[in-house]
Amino acid sequence: MARFPAIGKISPEFFDRYVFPRLGVRRPEVLVLPRHGVDVGVVQIGPDWVMAVTTDPIYIVPQYGWERAAWFAWHILASDVTTSGFPPAYAVFDFNLPVGMTEEAFERVWAVIDGQNRKYGVTVIAGHTGWYPGVDYPMVGGATFIAVGPRDRYLTAEMARPGDLVVVTKGAAIEAVGILSNTFPHYVHTHLGEAVSRKAAALFERMSTVEDALTSVSIGVREEGVTAMHDATECGVLGGVWEVAEASGQGIVLYKDEIPVLEEVRAVCDLFGIDPYTAISEGTLIVTVRPSRADDLLKALGSRGILARVVGEVRPPEQGKILIERGQARPLEHPRVDPFWGAMQRALEQGLT
Repeated sequence: MARFPAIGKISPEFFDRYVFPRLGVRRPEVLVLPRHGVDVGVVQIGPDWVMAVTTDPIYIVPQYGWERAAWFAWHILASDVTTSGFPPAYAVFDFNLPVGMTEEAFERVWAVIDGQNRKYGVTVIAGHTGWYPGVDYPMVGGATFIAVGPRDRYLTAEMARPGDLVVVTKGAAIEAVGILSNTFPHYVHTHLGEAVSRKAAALFERMSTVEDALTSVSIGVREEGVTAMHDATECGVLGGVWEVAEASGQGIVLYKDEIPVLEEVRAVCDLFGIDPYTAISEGTLIVTVRPSRADDLLKALGSRGILARVVGEVRPPEQGKILIERGQARPLEHPRVDPFWGAMQRALEQGLT
């Protein structure tokens, strides 16, 4: 019997069964291969330099307005590559555009992307653009971002080590609430009021970890500071922390009550019936840091207006993955399915606009 996948990103089991065993030829210069929970691949390009690479869909939602949609699309792409500890340097864009998108709309989208490229020092080195039947929003192509830097300075989620403290920025469900409150603004406003709906909608401009990551590594990397970073996207903070532990082969203890959940996030999640801790959260960065530098990390992030909190600790692998809530310990498990997608589907089926 044919099995149909759940909507959203594939599970760890799907990746391990179908993707990981078939990665082509193993080349010696490839230092980091694709792994579930690892945001970048890393290739050595010289005696002392490496290239970090990541790819994602170009995600454009016209209802947000072309400029806001383009800003979000750029930051989805750039957020992953900056978890390497390096700023983005090069990009390749493949636009497969819906036939209903006008040239003027594309011009507005591309102008914003160009502005972000210039702000962060990115050069577009290749690409493709065309209009095709059968294409629809929000997935209108894909892009690859590349960063370069010294071999002894790059980071991946594989590098967390026992004793590291786990820091989370901004809090849970930032993306889920930012998208839901901007997709269904009248519904949110009607049920939660002006003040909450306004703050929830404003989270849209927080759905990026580019500044979080670049600020974090400013205190130092590896033994000098930050050891690993991971963008908490699908399956949220709980999924992201589990993925860091799994990728690094370590145990972890996560104190759920310490994870920030903003008032507006809690309200919107309750309204749509989703768990904020397992909901998609682009904008939330998971950072592991040597304990002696944790205060420096929190101060650096705070100086940029980025909320950050210590929420756990990396432990030896034999101690397992533990979630502590209200003083009670239980295994930390990967959520597998992000509740955001179901909430979005239900809202659309109910006729919310």
